[in-house]
Amino acid sequence: MHQLKPWIWYLIVSSLTELMERLKSEAGVLVTVESTRGSAPREAGTWMAVFATGAVATVGGGRLEYDAMAHARQWLQQGGGDTLVRYSLGPSLGQCCGGEVVLHFQRVGAADREILRQRLAMPQTPVALFGGGHVGRAVVHVLARLPMTLTWIDSRDEIFPADLPANVVCEHSDPLQAAVADLRPGSRVLIMSFSHAEDLDVVAACLARQREKGDLPYVGLIGSKTKWASFRQRLLARGYTEAELVHVTCPIGMPGIPGKEPEVIAVAVAAQILQVSG
Repeated sequence: MHQLKPWIWYLIVSSLTELMERLKSEAGVLVTVESTRGSAPREAGTWMAVFATGAVATVGGGRLEYDAMAHARQWLQQGGGDTLVRYSLGPSLGQCCGGEVVLHFQRVGAADREILRQRLAMPQTPVALFGGGHVGRAVVHVLARLPMTLTWIDSRDEIFPADLPANVVCEHSDPLQAAVADLRPGSRVLIMSFSHAEDLDVVAACLARQREKGDLPYVGLIGSKTKWASFRQRLLARGYTEAELVHVTCPIGMPGIPGKEPEVIAVAVAAQILQVSG
């Protein structure tokens, strides 16, 4: 499957759920961007599903999508096999993109649901969250709605809520940093425990793993610049180099988003995770 941009992940996940529901009761036409040349509104792999009334998702909007939906509905009535249609965005559609898009039209129904679920599903980014406090809970609430598998870790077993989304797994670890060794390769790590001492030990464990395997692309630590300055001196004393410490992001979250409420921090952190996952 083609790699899609992070900012449309949530849209695709929601759209796939809606598509699965609609296909239970009616057939439609799956329209997929097969290829592009030059300037185009969306990249290859983007899809929408067109039904007799309404549609799910988008291949870019404008005249391209208008014509594609009309063609799909006509084709839905007539039946037939898969087909490819080439659109020149400038000359034929009057769009300023000026490129070319090839769309693939495929009739789909209830029998195709499982195949489509696997084909259109977004890749799941592994995230490890250390800390079950107020900010941690807010982060879980936001990240659980995104295409991520979340391992939620705390040294206090009673901290986790009873009801959790399917893509969230809770793990009790005491000491907390012991869980770092078992993280999935490629995990994005968020560190926000109730204890600065625990935070420091988790950061050190992440740096040790990064030194050995280099498979943690993002290590984020909640806190102020003052907190990081203190941690930095302690980590240097433990033998980590300046070059290794650059791998830690502190403070975490996209810059320029004001507010220290847990929900605001969670949104800023989610945006940063999406950015480093692109």
